[in-house]
Amino acid sequence: MSQQLPMFPLNTVVFPGMRVPLNVFEKRYRALVRHLLAEDMPRNRLLGTVAIRAGYEVGEHGAQAVHTTGVLLQMTECTPHSDGGFEIEVLARQRMQLLQMGTTDGFPSGEVELLEDDEPDLADADEEAHRALETFEQYRGRLAEMRGEIVRSGSFGSDPSFLSYALSATALLPMHHRQSLLEAETAADRLRLLRTYLTDEMRSMRALPSLPATEIARSGWSPN
Repeated sequence: MSQQLPMFPLNTVVFPGMRVPLNVFEKRYRALVRHLLAEDMPRNRLLGTVAIRAGYEVGEHGAQAVHTTGVLLQMTECTPHSDGGFEIEVLARQRMQLLQMGTTDGFPSGEVELLEDDEPDLADADEEAHRALETFEQYRGRLAEMRGEIVRSGSFGSDPSFLSYALSATALLPMHHRQSLLEAETAADRLRLLRTYLTDEMRSMRALPSLPATEIARSGWSPN
């Protein structure tokens, strides 16, 4: 079933579990935040985001074309500024499909449909999670070896769905690869694709050791 949501297109791909800070200063997005603040229940302060395919986050013309697979966001923090702008933080909750983009009360809005990760084979997903984590550790070790620094460490857990998003967001892959990962219909498919991308990145690093293709992104995460 589709629903109408405020929309905040971004120049990046956001994955479920990510916390993203946003500086809101444009008139249309100020109106969007005020709309969310009018909702009494914080859990209902929902909006959507999709990655911009062509155009910009800000400016007179803004996004000219966007990807249609994005994520549902919840505004969890909001600090108003004296000039009328806001600093907000959003938590990415769930994948969604953008069906139609428009404008409501002066801010971007869209008709969206929430997407579920369909896992027909849990054993396959668990196996892919194990393989992807092993590949990611090799990738992380290669970066540390090349740069002489300790990159992000810590446990990502073992849940295949959460792991697929956490690893996809942490590896700073090209945007079209990140979008493909977000569009994967199952965690197992996402983990398989991620393993391919990371293997290619490590191959590129070996070929051009002075020009690592990627670096570790330091993103905020929530398991909720």
